[in-house]
Amino acid sequence: MKLTLRVWRQPNADADGAMSTYEVDGISADMSFLEMLDTLNEELILKGEDPVAFDHDCREGICGACSLVINGDAHGPERTTTCQLHMRAFEDGDTIDVEPWRAAAFPVVKDLVVDRSAFDRIIQAGGYISAPTGAAPEAHATPVPKPDADSAFEHAECIGCGACVAACPNGSAMLFTSAKVNHLNVLPQGAPERETRVLDMVGQMDAEGFGGCTLTGECATACPKGIPLPSIAAMNKEWLRATRKARKVGR
Repeated sequence: MKLTLRVWRQPNADADGAMSTYEVDGISADMSFLEMLDTLNEELILKGEDPVAFDHDCREGICGACSLVINGDAHGPERTTTCQLHMRAFEDGDTIDVEPWRAAAFPVVKDLVVDRSAFDRIIQAGGYISAPTGAAPEAHATPVPKPDADSAFEHAECIGCGACVAACPNGSAMLFTSAKVNHLNVLPQGAPERETRVLDMVGQMDAEGFGGCTLTGECATACPKGIPLPSIAAMNKEWLRATRKARKVGR
């Protein structure tokens, strides 16, 4: 395959960026999208040019590091992570636009790399439990109803890639935050911090400058792990419950 790539190049956070055009040839349909970018970078290095900076780690769709907007879609035309997107999703001769996540809370570091530490701070605000550490408890020591266990597992699948934010027209992080709140709040181990967790994590999300949620649903459509849109409603319910309880105790 021979492709034309229009790639966002930005030397640092303070500089202006622009799209640069490159031609790549000999691309196998079985390559992943990141392998195709590796091929581009090898050619740029041989020419003495600066390679394109982009995030990646496991390349197995698990870590959430890869983060690209491809032809206007977060992670590209298929519902998967960028590293698991293969070039057979494109046609020979295609022109492909490659950009970083676009959100005020995700400032560009260089080229296609953005700073997603805002997600880390949201998790630090309440994404933990106070269960004592030590020897592993007996698996059945704390009974968990299967619907609750299924819900916890479903929300725990979030890999924190940020596609939900990139796809949202408001740059909202509600789907990510709801996944991190709900997967602990439905479990008995998360009960001690149930109220403080949702209040603190939503408060930190707002402090990071993410946009407001208007339930357009683009976040759930773009999520490569299928976090459901009703997750946001469940978190809103938790937030209202915690707010009312806090008012009663004068918090």
